[in-house]
Parts: sequence; structure tokens; C-alpha cells
Amino acid sequence: MSVHNFALMKYLLFCIIFCAAACTTKSKPLDASSAISELMTTDKAFSQRSSEVGMNTAYIEFLDSNGVLLRPHQMTLMSADAVDYLIQQNDKDFTITWKPEKASVAASGDLGYTYGYYAVKPSFADTSLYGTYISIWKKQKDGIWKLVLNSGNNDIGSGN
Repeated sequence: MSVHNFALMKYLLFCIIFCAAACTTKSKPLDASSAISELMTTDKAFSQRSSEVGMNTAYIEFLDSNGVLLRPHQMTLMSADAVDYLIQQNDKDFTITWKPEKASVAASGDLGYTYGYYAVKPSFADTSLYGTYISIWKKQKDGIWKLVLNSGNNDIGSGN
């Protein structure tokens, strides 16, 4: 092999490696409105699921394996403790639904939050209790949003 051919092969190899590296490091720019819409849809589906199968089952389905629940007058519930807590709660005497008011997604596209209002409708009363909530979501490798932190308060009164 001549020096000229060797230099040409090195140059071609360099070009191939450079092009491969350039193609793998360029990421698709985040379509913010699409990501926000997707996250809002996920939170709405979570609420719908809660009305269909109950709060506990819905939370277990949407909660990340490392998810955290912040509940009034309780210690922070994390991961398996959060799931154990949900399993032990009685959610048969009420229905809880919520409506996200706003969502935002990080520039990385893998972390976001939603917040809004929730309503708890006891099965034995004509009134509902209302509150606000915030949920922080993480997009999984498979593209599914999972709940990583949820908290709310119930200080906005009741209505008929």
C-alpha cells in the first residue's frame, strides 16, 4: 500500500467517524407545544382512569417506581412505601377527579409538571370538596410519562 493510499484511507476513516459522531450527537429539537400537549393529555388520562378504577389503582398505574407522594399531616411517601400506602387506603367511598390547568416541560423533554384543581365527591353526600394539586412527571425511555412527585392541598372550600 502506498503512502498516498494510506493517507487517503486515513482521511476516509476520519470522515466516516466524524459523520457518525455528528449524526449521533445531534438531537432533535424539542417541540415544546407538542410535549406540553402530550403531558396535559397524560394528566387528563390519569384523572379519567381514577374515575374509572379508583384513585389507588390509577396512582399505582401512573406512579414512577421512585415516585413520591406528599400528603397533609403525613411523612413523605416514597417508592414502595407510596405504593403500600395506596394499597392500604380505602378509595371506595369517594371519587376523585382533577383537571390540569397548565403544564410545562423542560428543554430536555424528559421532565415536566402539571397543576390544577381536583374535586373529591363522597358517595354518601351531595357536596364535593375541592383543592389544588401539582404533579411532577418524568418521561421514561419508552416515551411514557410517569408521576415522580405529587402534592396537593384541600383549602379551597366545598360546593354543591
